Amino acid sequence: MEVLNKYNEALTVRLRSAVSKKEPKQLYEPIQYILSLGGKRIRPALTLMVCEFFGTEFKKAIPAALAVELFHNFSLMHDDIMDQAPLRRGKTSVHEKWDVNTAILSGDAMLILAYRYFEDYEPRIFQELAKLFSETALQVCEGQQFDMDFETREDVQVVEYIQMIEQKTAVLLGAAMKMGAIVADASEEDKEIMYQFGKNLGIAFQLQDDYLDVFGNPETFGKQVGGDIIANKKTFLYLIAEKKGSKAQTKELAHLFTINPVEPKGKIDTVTKIFRDSKADEASRMEIEKFSKKAYALLDKVNIPEDKKELLRKFGENLMQRDV
Repeated sequence: MEVLNKYNEALTVRLRSAVSKKEPKQLYEPIQYILSLGGKRIRPALTLMVCEFFGTEFKKAIPAALAVELFHNFSLMHDDIMDQAPLRRGKTSVHEKWDVNTAILSGDAMLILAYRYFEDYEPRIFQELAKLFSETALQVCEGQQFDMDFETREDVQVVEYIQMIEQKTAVLLGAAMKMGAIVADASEEDKEIMYQFGKNLGIAFQLQDDYLDVFGNPETFGKQVGGDIIANKKTFLYLIAEKKGSKAQTKELAHLFTINPVEPKGKIDTVTKIFRDSKADEASRMEIEKFSKKAYALLDKVNIPEDKKELLRKFGENLMQRDV
């Protein structure tokens, strides 16, 4: 995203030296490896952008942004172990390249390194950043546990699903933006607005990710279309179809999400049709729109220049305008 390019360039330079210690190699090389795999780095770039939008030199927020990026990659390293994922960003995942024990320990070290970046700030800012970071990290863990619990539960409600994606995904986007406002010493109201803006946009983004997993263009989506169906993930689409579909559709859906055929195309096609026929696809688009609008409405209240508000809207629109 062009609006974030300047911040991404500054982050890339600093990430090269983010891990200064080299020994023991088995501990630090996996950290350097996962950080070298790239990614969009949206969250840390937003920390820098928000800091600048509140009138403070964005470089002052680099330590906080690095903490966000290290935490995000720590969570990915551990997620890959839990999911037994062989790849991360198209490259061999850490636990596959080394081993599970190495990935666990290196991930733990990365989390500790993330916290240490807050030591660059004066005590008042340090305390506020560390408190937000701890609350966010715990929520991400809670969201991950809810996601795991949902795999074996038959009574998951839509409101629970929204709460799960809020904790697992959206709160980190909100926290990243609030950290930029904290470093810039913005007002309490403005810090909270930035948090809520990021969180609501994060929920909309994850809902759209779920939607595109089924209805996206495989050439532009960047992931395997139908992956959630293959994995029997009970996303927003599934929960709405289960609620609004006919008895026959609900029964077939429940059956299909208990099987793992060697050739999944038939399963994907049938589930996709049920999602359409039950109008789960329409409900999903409406929910995405609801959280997007909620996010944009918050920008009317924040005390930053109008051109900066417009850039945040543009960022949100670019984030949501992935090809379907």
